[in-house]
Amino acid sequence: MIRSEAEAVDRKQRIRDRYKGVDTSELEVIPAKAVEGLGESTSIRRVAAYVRVSTDNDEQTSSYELQKNYYTEYIKAQPGWEFVGIYDDEGISGTSLEHRKGMQQLIEDCKAGKIDLVLTKSIARFARNIVDCLSVIETLKDLDSPVGVKFEADNIYTLDSNGRMILTILASVAEEESHSKSIIMNWSTDCRFSRGLFLTPALLGYDQDEDGNLVVNPEEAQTVKVVYYLYLNGFSFTEIAELLTEYGRKTKLGNTEWNPGTLAGVIANERHCGDVLARKTFTPNYLTHKSKKNNNDRTQYRQRDHHEAIVSREVYNAANHLRASRSYAKKNRPLPVLSVVDDGILRGYVPFDKDWTGFSAEEYREASESVMQEKPTDATEVMNRLDLSGYEVVRAQYFSTLRNPAMTISNGKLRFNTACLKKFEDVEYVELLLNSVDRCVAIRPCEKSNPNAIHWGRLKEGRWCVSTLGCRGLAKTLFDIMEWEEGLKYRFRGQFVEQGDNKLMLFELDEPEMVKIEEIVLPQKEEESEGKTVKQTIYIFPPEWAGTFGKPITSIAQVGILQQEHYSGNWDVLRPAAEIEEMNTFTADGLNALLHEAEKIMEGWTDTDE
Repeated sequence: MIRSEAEAVDRKQRIRDRYKGVDTSELEVIPAKAVEGLGESTSIRRVAAYVRVSTDNDEQTSSYELQKNYYTEYIKAQPGWEFVGIYDDEGISGTSLEHRKGMQQLIEDCKAGKIDLVLTKSIARFARNIVDCLSVIETLKDLDSPVGVKFEADNIYTLDSNGRMILTILASVAEEESHSKSIIMNWSTDCRFSRGLFLTPALLGYDQDEDGNLVVNPEEAQTVKVVYYLYLNGFSFTEIAELLTEYGRKTKLGNTEWNPGTLAGVIANERHCGDVLARKTFTPNYLTHKSKKNNNDRTQYRQRDHHEAIVSREVYNAANHLRASRSYAKKNRPLPVLSVVDDGILRGYVPFDKDWTGFSAEEYREASESVMQEKPTDATEVMNRLDLSGYEVVRAQYFSTLRNPAMTISNGKLRFNTACLKKFEDVEYVELLLNSVDRCVAIRPCEKSNPNAIHWGRLKEGRWCVSTLGCRGLAKTLFDIMEWEEGLKYRFRGQFVEQGDNKLMLFELDEPEMVKIEEIVLPQKEEESEGKTVKQTIYIFPPEWAGTFGKPITSIAQVGILQQEHYSGNWDVLRPAAEIEEMNTFTADGLNALLHEAEKIMEGWTDTDE
C-alpha cells in the first residue's frame, strides 16, 4: 500500500502528540522503597567475615590470625550486630573456588538465610578470578533476602547502585595481578633451573643437609633398593606393598601402610639413580592451577649425577621400561631379555612378547643380525638349476582369505583368522617371533607356561573361536620398522609349512593388505528424513601393483614349497632362543643376583626385629 506525502506527515504528528503525555496532576506517584546504604541499614543483624591467605608460611599465618582476630572483635563491637562466624581458607589460591571450602560454606549459609552481611579485607582476598568474584556477588545479591559484601580496603558495598562498575574494574585489576605474578614466578623458576638450581622436595631414601643437598639415608635406601629389585623380578606393586607393610617399613611420612601408587612413584623418580629432571609437570592455566604432564610443552632441564645414587641408572631405566609396558607388568613377570634362535629353520628369529614396549626396532634388528648367515649354497644351486627368471610369486591378496591363514593388526590389536588355528589343529598356545632382517613374523606352537605364550583361540564344541588380543609392543615395533600409517588396518597372508612334527607359520611384512574403514552417507530415499550412515571398507593397494600379478622371484626362499623341500638343515622349530648377553642390561643371572640382594636386605630387617 502506498501512502501519500500528506498521510505520512499526519501520522508523524499523531505520534508526537501521543508522546507529550498527560497532565502529571492526573497521576498518583507511588515511590519505590529506598535502598539503604550500609551505614543507614537497620535490617542488618547477622554478620560474618571471610578471610583468606594464599600460602601457609609463617608471614601469611600472622596475617591470617590478625584478620580473624580483627573481624571477630569488630563485628561483636557493633550495636545490633550478631556475630555469625569467620569463614576462612588458609594456604589456598584465590584464582579458583574449586578447593576453597570456606568460601563454599559461606555461600551455602547465605543461601540458607543465616547471614545478612559479609565483611572481607579486599577484592584480592575475596577472589582473584573476575568471573568467580562477580558470580558470587550476583548469587548473594539475587537471594530472596539479598546479602551484601563489604570490601573494606576498596570501600565498596555490593548492594550500592554504583558498586558493580567499580567492583568489575577492581576485580579485573586483581585478576591481572595474579596473571602477572604467574608470569614472574615462571620466569624466576626457569632462571633457577637453567642455572642448575633445582627444587628437591623430600624423597624416600634421602635427607637434606643444612645447604639443601641430598644425602642418602641408609635405612630408607634399603627400602628403595628392595622395591626396584623385586619389581624387576616380576613382583607387582601390590605384592611389594604388602611385603613392606608386613615388615613395618616406614614411608617418608613415617607411615607403615604402603599402597601401590606410592611404589609407582618410587620407581618413576629419577633422583634414585642420582639424576634430577626439572619441570616434569607444568600449570598451563594460572586460574585453574591444574598441573599437566610436560610432553615437551615446556623447556626441561636434566642434570646427571647430581647427587649420590641409590640404584644404578641401568636398574632405574630397566624398571621404568617395565613400568611403561603396563600390560606386560600386570602379568607379574620379570624384566624380559633379548634372545634369538641361533640355529634351525628359525635362525635369526627373536621371541616377542606382544605387550612389551621396552626394546627398540633397532635392537630387534641387531638381535636378528647377530646370528644371521648367508643363504645355504644348495638353495642357490636349486635357483640356478631351475632358472626362474621372468616368473612371479602371485600375491595372495588377489585371492579369497576365508580358507587361507591371515593375521590382522590395527589400533594395538592382533587377530588371527580361524584358518590359522585349523592349520595347527589342537594348538591353543603359540609364540610370536620376529625377524627384522627378513621382515617376517613366525608363529610356532608352545606351552602355556612359555613367558611369551599367547592364547590365540579356544575350542568350543569342536569349533575354533578366535580371540582379539592386545599387542601394544608388537604394534609399536612393526609400525616403527615398516613405517606404516597410523589408523589403517594391516592384514597379512600366512604361509603354513611343516615337516613331520615340525610346524610353523610365516607372515611376510613387506606387502600387507591395507584396510580403511570410513563412514559414508547413502543417498536419501523419499520416505526417509535423512540419508543413512553406513561403514564402508576400503582396500588400499600400492600403485606399483598395477599391471602385475605378483613380485619377481629373486630368491628360492620366496617359493614356499621349494623353501620347505630344499631346506637342508635341521628344522628344529621348537629350538629355545639363546640370550644375547652383550645386548641385555640384565641377563637372567643378573636379575637373580638382584633378587638375592633384595632377599638378603629383608633378612636383615627380620634380624633387626628379633
